[in-house]
Amino acid sequence: MAPPDAYVVRTRTWLDDDEFKEVLRIADYVGREEGYSTFVLNIDKIVRNNYSVDDVIDVLERYEFAYDSRLIDLLSRSISRANEVIMELDSSGKYIIMRANTYLGSVYDKLRDYVAYDRVNKLFKVKPFNYLKVIEVLSSAGFKVVDKTGFKVPQPLPVKLEFKGVLRSYQEEALNRWLSNKSQGIIALPTGSGKTVIGIAAIVKLCERTLIVAYTKEQLIQWRDAILKFTNAPPSIIGMYYSEEKKVAPVTLTTYQTAYKYVFNLMPHFTFLLIDEVHHLPAEKFKHIAVNSIAPYRMGLSATPYREDGKHQILFPLMGGVVYYKSPAELSEEGFLAPYKVVTVYVRLTSDERKKYLELIKRYRALIGNSKFEEVLEAAKRGNPVALEALRIHNSIRSLVQKSASKVEKVKEIVEQELSKGNKIIVFAHYVDLAEEIANKVGALLLTGDVDKDRREHVLNRFKQMKSGVLVVTTVGDEGLDIPDASVGILVAGTGSRRQFIQRLGRLLRPKEGKEAVLYEIVVKGTSEELQSRRRKSLDVDLEEEA
Repeated sequence: MAPPDAYVVRTRTWLDDDEFKEVLRIADYVGREEGYSTFVLNIDKIVRNNYSVDDVIDVLERYEFAYDSRLIDLLSRSISRANEVIMELDSSGKYIIMRANTYLGSVYDKLRDYVAYDRVNKLFKVKPFNYLKVIEVLSSAGFKVVDKTGFKVPQPLPVKLEFKGVLRSYQEEALNRWLSNKSQGIIALPTGSGKTVIGIAAIVKLCERTLIVAYTKEQLIQWRDAILKFTNAPPSIIGMYYSEEKKVAPVTLTTYQTAYKYVFNLMPHFTFLLIDEVHHLPAEKFKHIAVNSIAPYRMGLSATPYREDGKHQILFPLMGGVVYYKSPAELSEEGFLAPYKVVTVYVRLTSDERKKYLELIKRYRALIGNSKFEEVLEAAKRGNPVALEALRIHNSIRSLVQKSASKVEKVKEIVEQELSKGNKIIVFAHYVDLAEEIANKVGALLLTGDVDKDRREHVLNRFKQMKSGVLVVTTVGDEGLDIPDASVGILVAGTGSRRQFIQRLGRLLRPKEGKEAVLYEIVVKGTSEELQSRRRKSLDVDLEEEA
């Protein structure tokens, strides 16, 4: 530690106001005695005002200060230490701690969005997501960053990968847009357009250690098989990290649930974060996967990342915004997806259903008054008994409409009509008991979330082998299943969800010579279901043809 008097400097020169202020940028004034003005050099001031050792000595020489012969060496060491910022992991391994040996000054304004100050321990906490940005800001401001976290960027793959496929024009365009955005961003393309292939091409381009996050185990297997098919990657560099199997490898595949649970185990090992079905990421717990990753390279894939609850806004800072989008209509026009039409079919509630519907609506309105559904939902989450009862009635209304006998009869009519043409049909139903009823009525194969893996594979294989037939699925069919080709879809419920609509439409659009896909949407006229459908159509006017 430097002796206190080593920083004491004196001058007989009389300093005017401007000269006095300049000296105060590097020192504190002590007083004037026996014809000398005395100052003590202040390392914090020197660093804060970006003075080098040479700058300090220049000021002292200009104003004829007397100073200790040891000063230059002491200043060099003190300024170097003061200019250091240390980055290290806390004892839990969940936070990066940033310790500064000096006042950060205006640099803190640039760091404010990336760090949180802990007043008790007098240190800054940094989320892994912001780790590289903090280092960049500090380095550009002239600070020496001492990184003790043990993180490494880049982290190259141990094998130079080669891409064995051929990208379609739009796939190549999407990849290039992503690369030009610092290898960050979301690519939004319809189901069946080959988003997985784009992701694999990105892995090959970057050749960085990669964590792939998907929603279901089935999707992980599809990703692994596609990587082996489209690259020269040896199986040994691919690891599956879920359930009982937890192998961390240069390319690791995991589910959302597992990634969330073990995020701090996985976080240090990957510089490329690839998230499939990225519209799930804004969920309260799943967003921590992206927040707690150090990966500078990020890709999100989705048929449409936009969510009805508006939470897609969370995605953009975490993943880099939407860099590429093509609608089903655009890819169909370009010949990459089958041409299609969407037919909205209206039915009415039976007289008994209508009577019950109006009774439920009356009870619901009596409870909520002019409140919006979102407000009712929030109140129910807080345990409000009136809101809970209103929500129960709302669910009863929805169930009544979706399970209307008129719908089941209309599905049967459409199925018979399309089977007579030799078509393959997928019926999308929300409720399990409704799906079972329809499957029994039309003699269809059935897939619900309750079906085990072996039975599921058996059903899918049977449907794949059929030249003509019917498969009824619940929401389990919306994502994660590789459902065989079909040309006709029937939505038993009109949907206000643009994302769900595009996902289900995408199930029908694999191109085939002479094929034109048809998606029927069955809507109960005069109910909220009709309003939801019309609201979605206002976003997709070009998709609709009413009948």
